[in-house]
Order: sequence, then C-alpha cells, then structure tokens
Amino acid sequence: MNQPQPKMDTAMDDLHPATAPQGASVLSVEKSVLGKRWAFSPTDVRLAEGMAQAFNLPELLARVLVARGVGFDQVEEFLNPSIKAQLPDPATLIDMEKAADRIAGAIMTGEKIAVFGDYDVDGATSSALLKRFFRAQGRDARIYIPDRINEGYGPNVPAMLKLRDEGVKLLITVDCGVTAFEALAAGTAAGLDIIVLDHHRAEPQLPPAYAVVNPNRLDCTSGQGQMAAVGVTFLTIVAVNRKLRADGWYNTARPEPRILQWLDLVALGTICDVVPLTGINRAYAAQGLKVMSMRMNAGLNALGDLAAVSEAPTAFHAGFVFGPRVNAGGRVGEADLGWRLLSTDDTLEARVLAKKLHEYNAERKAIEESMIEDAMARAEEAAAANDTVILVDGDGWHPGVIGIVAARLKEKYNRPACVIAFDDKGMGKASGRSVAGVDLGAAVISAKDNGLLVAGGGHKMAAGFTVARAHYPALCQYINAHVQEQLKGAAYAPELRVDSVLSAPALTLELVEKLAQLGPYGAGHAEPRFALTSVKIIKPTVVGERHVSCYLQDTAGGTSVKAIAFRAMDSELGEVLLKAGSAPLNLAGHVSINTWQGKRTVNFQIVDAAPVYGG
Repeated sequence: MNQPQPKMDTAMDDLHPATAPQGASVLSVEKSVLGKRWAFSPTDVRLAEGMAQAFNLPELLARVLVARGVGFDQVEEFLNPSIKAQLPDPATLIDMEKAADRIAGAIMTGEKIAVFGDYDVDGATSSALLKRFFRAQGRDARIYIPDRINEGYGPNVPAMLKLRDEGVKLLITVDCGVTAFEALAAGTAAGLDIIVLDHHRAEPQLPPAYAVVNPNRLDCTSGQGQMAAVGVTFLTIVAVNRKLRADGWYNTARPEPRILQWLDLVALGTICDVVPLTGINRAYAAQGLKVMSMRMNAGLNALGDLAAVSEAPTAFHAGFVFGPRVNAGGRVGEADLGWRLLSTDDTLEARVLAKKLHEYNAERKAIEESMIEDAMARAEEAAAANDTVILVDGDGWHPGVIGIVAARLKEKYNRPACVIAFDDKGMGKASGRSVAGVDLGAAVISAKDNGLLVAGGGHKMAAGFTVARAHYPALCQYINAHVQEQLKGAAYAPELRVDSVLSAPALTLELVEKLAQLGPYGAGHAEPRFALTSVKIIKPTVVGERHVSCYLQDTAGGTSVKAIAFRAMDSELGEVLLKAGSAPLNLAGHVSINTWQGKRTVNFQIVDAAPVYGG
C-alpha cells in the first residue's frame, strides 16, 4: 500500500463536511446574492480518509471523489480512464448485431448509404464520424441535416422520399429518429432500410425500422443509457468494424482503419450534449481530448485558430469554444456546416467553413441578446406569480436560440424554464432547461401523451416540444402541475453545492494542478466548487460581454488572485461585486489555471456571493 500523502497547506482546508455542524449551511449562507442556500456536497469523510491513504491522494481530492460517488474499487479506473477498460460490448445493445450486419453488408456490396443527422453538435459529430468511417472503407455516405426553420427536428416524410428517389437503400439516423413514427413508416414503405442510432428516451412503441439501436429503449438492459448519440455511433462503428474483419473485408490493399483516431469527435459530441461524464463517457472524453490535442482534425484546428486557443484543449474548450461554433450553423445559418467542417481533411476548406461558423456564432449572439431582454421582461411576470416553471413565449422569436435563452432564464430564476417561439401559423417551437431534482422531459412527454403537444420529448435536464397556440394556456397549467407533483407540493429550494471552504492564500498552482487529475469535468462529474471566506474585491471592472473581472485578496492582505464572474451583469451578482468596496464577501466558484505568454497563474471563476455575517 502507498504511504500516506503529506497534508497540503492547511490554509486550503479551513472547513469541510467533517468539521461543519450537521445540516448547517456553508458559512451560514441560507440565501446568497443569487437566492441559493450553500450546502456541502454529501461526503463520507471516513471513506475519503481511507481513500486518501490507500491511493496516495491529498484528502481534499479524495473527498471530491467520494462526493461524486466514486467507490473504493473505482478509483484506479476513474483516475486513469481507458477505452479498453470501459468500452462495453456493442452486442449488449438490442438490435446492434442486426444493425452491424446490415451496415457491413452495404459497405461490402457498395449500396448507396445516407445518414440523417440532427443539427446540433451531437448530430454533427455523429454524422462526421460515420462519414469518416465510410470514407476509410472506400465508400461514401450522403449526409442529410434538416433545416431547423423549414423542417424542424428529426426525420420528415419529404426528406425520406427525397433520399429514396436519390437511390439510397440504407438510411441511418443519428441523434434522432426514435420517436419519428410517421416519417420512418413512410421511408420504410418506400423501400428504405432504416437503422436508428439514438439516445433519447424511447416510448413503449418503437418506430417501424430495420433496427433501433438506443440504450434508452425501454427493453434495453445494457445499462449504457448515459451515452450521447455520438457514443452510440462510435460503438456501432466498433461492431461494424468487427463484422468486416470477420468477413475478410480488410487486406493489404484495404487496411483496417484506426478508429481511435476519431475519438476527438466522440469527446466533442459527448461533452457538448451534457451527458454524464461517468463510465464510458468519461473514457470517451478523457481519451478524446488527448486525440484533440494532437491536432489531427483540420476543422477543429481551424476553429481553434480563429478562437485563439493556444493551449491543449480541455472540456471547457470543447463545451464553450468549439461547441457553440459548430452549433451555430444549425441555429442561424447553414445546417450542414458542422459535419462538413468536422469531416474534411482539406485545410483550406476547413478554414473557409470555420470562418463561416465563427461569423454565424457572432450573429447567433446578437440575436440571442435581443431576445433575452424581451424574454427576461416576460419572465418577471411568471416569477412574480411564483410559477414553478418559467414559461415565456414570443411571436417571431428565432427558434435557433430559444434553448440558449431558456438556459439563461433557468440560471437567473433557479427554476425550470421553457421558451416558445410562435410562427405566423400559430405553431410554437419550444426548448426547455431544467434544474436538479426536476425531470422536465417527463413533464413534456406526459403533456404529449395527454394531447397537449404536437410533438415533444427530452430528458431530465432538457426538453423540446411543438405546441399549437390554442393549447398553450392549458399546457402552462399542465407543466406547472406536473412539476409541482414531482416536488410533492414543496417549493423548489435551490442549493449551491460546495466541496470545501478555502482561504484566498490556498488558491495555489499546486492545488489546481492536483485537482486537474480528477478531470475532465462535466455533467455527472461536476467541477469542484469552493467557498472563499472573507475576501476583498479589488479593481472590479466590466469586461467583454457583461462579465465582471477583479482581483481577490484575503482581508489580512497578501497576494491577490485574478477572478472573473461570467455574465454577472445579467444578475445581482455583478452589482454586488462592483459595489463591494472594502466590505468583505464570501464567494463561491471554481479554480483553473490561466496560461498567458507562457506564464501560468491561478484564476477563480465566481458563480455566487454572500455577505460576511458579522463582518
């Protein structure tokens, strides 16, 4: 057994669950600037102490692991995630073998294949992944991405018939299809063999298709329901590759492709679809980010150059730099730009496509800002009425940014939020975002089953639907009642979970480097959050798009730490930071390393604040 790890500077470990009174709020913060109660992440302190000794870890890191549900027998695998150890047998997914046989057969006989993908990052990465795999076999695939405005989400009948008329024999849907009953019925009747590769929650009835590969089928017992569509697609490629190898397809003239070289796409789609970064998803993300750092994808390189990404890419870059730009084409521009960028090996073409997406992303931001002001004003009425779910609607709002606006409303009001854009025909397309403890997808699916929606679906944290204006008032009542029932009549009490309380001097490079060992962070494996006690705000200023930048210093003085609060001016947090003066604050946030001109410094991202009681 390893020798115990020497304790790190005690300044970084002022208070944690072991020393806090049972049930007490962190630093007595019952209601922060953003209306949240600060609470410690539940941790078995004895287990954390044993884990720290057994695996030679600082105790703080062990507490974070335990709080994230990592067991003693999972530590080695968690700290060193590998595809080999985590990849499930593709055959554990229902219909996978059937799908793999059909796809392999189409490759070997040269049938015309098409891929129908969603217009978001998960759909674009899944489509690009299949495009690259078929290209490696000497085959091509027709990629079809629907127009968000004119066609909406998922397969539609005209698209099915169009692809059939083009001579397509095999159609593979990615990140969509599991609830497209009418479209898939029409495609199947027209002579298409349709294989669905999806991850969205399925209904008891499945669409008529040759095969439906979805770990979230009600009859699938694979236990892999956390995968994004790109993860399911990669697993399908593994199965097809295995089938081609067994059938003698590969030879000296046609070598077997190195499919691990495409893990950068799998990581991008997995991180951007905000699925839990646990199990195979953690391996996808960790190993995929390593591949991304090798700069083998011309499209990602071009995007990184435009966004001035100079360091090795992290989950942050995937989720907040690459992802929004890949998404931008489907939101406000040309829906096929994403997969085209991610599948090209032509450096010049990649630069042209990346520039278009970069510009569309800027356009998306402008549209978003104009909508947010209007949506916020309407949301105030719902908030004043104390609605459990914030639902706002507008005529002519751009459907491409309603999801982003819903996320902003959720952040501001600490409640689930849905944003509905009505067209001139009285049909509203909506996107919703939820909060921990509320299954918004279940509420939307129930509303659909009760005849209130034209279409709808989703999962716990996000949902989308289409509603006729005549049914909108009843829908608002139904969604609120459903969520209230989930909460069993209790008011939703937002909490901000904290892993430990630190003093400002504890924010050292050593600390942040050790915490990096536990990455990548994301949904299901939240980035550690710390409370800083009694710090002074120095030189606060508004920068960029309504962010607040400042320096933090312990009230006793000493070295200051750079800090930033993103979009703080959209809430009370910005005003509090700007007007703090000499009054100390308790802050909550994350730590990271900022690299500039070769110099590495600690950065603190502020997510909430509270006054120092008695200070």
